[in-house]
Amino acid sequence: MTQISLPRTAGRAGLAAAAAALLAFGMAAPAAADPAPYEGAVTGTYIGNAENGTGVKLDGGSAPTSLFKLKLEDGTILTTYCIDFRTSIVSQAKYVEDEWANYPGQGDFAEPAKVHWILQNSYPNVSAEALGAAAGVDGLSQKDALGATQAAIWHFSNGMNLKADGNSANVKKVYDYLVGNAEDLPQTSEPEATLSITPGTAEGEAGSKVGEFTIETSATSVPVVVDAPEGVELVDLATGEPVTTVENGDKVAFDVPADAAAGEASFSLETTAKVATGRLFKGAEVKTQTLITAQGGETKVSASASASWTEKTGGEEPTPSPSPSEEPSETPSPTPTPEPTPSETPSTPASPKPSSPADDRPSLPVTGGALAGLVAAGIAALGAGGGAIYLSRKRKAAGTSTED
Repeated sequence: MTQISLPRTAGRAGLAAAAAALLAFGMAAPAAADPAPYEGAVTGTYIGNAENGTGVKLDGGSAPTSLFKLKLEDGTILTTYCIDFRTSIVSQAKYVEDEWANYPGQGDFAEPAKVHWILQNSYPNVSAEALGAAAGVDGLSQKDALGATQAAIWHFSNGMNLKADGNSANVKKVYDYLVGNAEDLPQTSEPEATLSITPGTAEGEAGSKVGEFTIETSATSVPVVVDAPEGVELVDLATGEPVTTVENGDKVAFDVPADAAAGEASFSLETTAKVATGRLFKGAEVKTQTLITAQGGETKVSASASASWTEKTGGEEPTPSPSPSEEPSETPSPTPTPEPTPSETPSTPASPKPSSPADDRPSLPVTGGALAGLVAAGIAALGAGGGAIYLSRKRKAAGTSTED
């Protein structure tokens, strides 16, 4: 293939464009950092088993059953079931609350709405005695109640079926009751995210409102803690008024005075969040078993955001010129020349004398009759000259003849 070289000018233009692109993009300030990945979400750590149940045999294999303890950041402990049959749980694994649609485990989280119904209508939300009565089992133990509940959850979360043989009769009977009566609980019963601020950081210039932070919370009202230099306020973008509390959907920004030095500010939110039964928790840092809350609770959640700004640019404003009344002009006004006093007897005007045209003044073109006269004079002069030459030659010729 023939190689085509660009002209030198085109190469130079390309280098200039590349340099400009590097200045504009490659050397630009780094983009605002995203907030902490799980800020505002409920997070916790798996710290062990709360209670063990009866082991069960499924068509996919045998498994022990347990209620797991999930310790939240504020110390609250939730009890959870497994919804990821084929993944083992990791000791001290970090977990974060998320939506059902973001289930990360092996196998489909097939029917979460029916899992939700089972959680609401079985152990431990319903006592073993009450669950046994509903299923027609006398003296149902807590271990059997737990085992049957976990087996029923796996049926709808991972498509697992309890085997007819090899299981406790009471476990099988409660399992059949739960699977046969499970209903879809609408997903609207799954609470939305509890607290978040978007974006997490913003940049700007003094003399403007820096940031457009959007608040999302399930709380009615959340108090705001602001850390900012004197004169800088966190304001509601809709009203321009300083804020001390925020609600879901509010948009706020830092109002930075024009004379402020370069600086930064931040604000934080904290509220009590309700963790409902049926909330999904997935591994935050390692691959581990996905959990779902067996019983809800309350916990503290927090979120924060920050902003930075540079000094106002644009240079110094020009100094206005002083008005004439404030400062006199340095150049004195010329003294007017007095007009001469007219004499009583008027003087005789001198004969007008035409002035010579200025050197740079164009002369008038010769046109019309003047041009015709000049031509006639020229012709006459030519005729007179020719006649004189003729007479002179004739005289010389005559003199020559006489001498001969």
